Amino acid sequence: MASRLCARHLPPVWLCRRAAQAQGRHYRAALCAELKHPLITEEVASRPVGPQEVRVDVHFCGINFADILVCRGQYQERPPLPFTPGIEFSGAVLETGTDVSTVKKGDRVIGVSNFNAMAEECITDQKTLWRVPENVSLQDAAVLPVSYGTAILALEHRAGTQPGETVLVTAAAGATGLAVIDVATNVLRAKVIAAAGSDEKCKLAMQRGAQSSVNYSQGSLKDAVKKLVGSGGVNVAIDMVGGDVFLESLRSLAWEGRIVVLGFAGGNIASLPSNLLLLKNISAMGLYWGRYQHQDFALFSKSMSSALQYCQQGLIHPHTGAVFELEKSLMKMLENTCVSGTHKRDRYLRASARAFSSLLSCLATCR
Repeated sequence: MASRLCARHLPPVWLCRRAAQAQGRHYRAALCAELKHPLITEEVASRPVGPQEVRVDVHFCGINFADILVCRGQYQERPPLPFTPGIEFSGAVLETGTDVSTVKKGDRVIGVSNFNAMAEECITDQKTLWRVPENVSLQDAAVLPVSYGTAILALEHRAGTQPGETVLVTAAAGATGLAVIDVATNVLRAKVIAAAGSDEKCKLAMQRGAQSSVNYSQGSLKDAVKKLVGSGGVNVAIDMVGGDVFLESLRSLAWEGRIVVLGFAGGNIASLPSNLLLLKNISAMGLYWGRYQHQDFALFSKSMSSALQYCQQGLIHPHTGAVFELEKSLMKMLENTCVSGTHKRDRYLRASARAFSSLLSCLATCR
């Protein structure tokens, strides 16, 4: 599920900031100066924007599992120290470079960055920004980039999900899992079986649109799926857990079924028994959403535009799991988001300005 880190203009549980940032002034940013150590907040000098760049007043910045990993030195990308975490954000355009033509000052935007968004402002290339439609709030828009971008490419591009097909999604109560349920059910008109590790998570997945659910902590996932759909199996499986859950998802596929690997929240990477691919003509594939930004930007951009369009049309409904009063609940929430073997780590946080540095320390040191 998801909550959010916000940068301004909302009630006390939100992180408020100065109403304006003049060019050349300093702004507050989170810095990872040493891996596996608490983050720090520092006043950073605003640099000039380049011809193709845009300065954005950040209203919301997502805190994703990737941020935790990169601050531990365990992510596939390792930016040089010191760096500012944060890969997705929403906000308003403050300033544009001389050659920028896609957005203008004051436009509401969402964007993706290469770990520099956890700050009061950030600078990014114009092509990594998308205008937010008037009827979509910046709160909802902030949920879209990573979770919904991943869900859309996994279901539409990789798996080629068709109306009426059955989709099995693991870690279904995580941010990406809920996005997969939302897109599969409400956009693609597929039937969804949500698999999660507790009855509470299964209940949430059902509330968000899944037709059936399986608690895989209580027995065989394959057997439970077979009871629901019969021996034919499911057409598509979206797996974010890995290990035995991946293998049981694979064995739950129908003839010419497709499985898409999105991650390994359970901590184990399974070996693929290739004979299963042969016997049922199964396709197994992976999806690293962020890589499309560099390998196929047109497709990457389309996933973002589609997410905004679906949201504007009212087809999808981004979910915010909770609003935490930082001083009372943040530490407990962060402990929950970092429990090994769960998928609670893909979420956002909300915080007040006074406790911003405490939030960052907790993020970097949670175990």
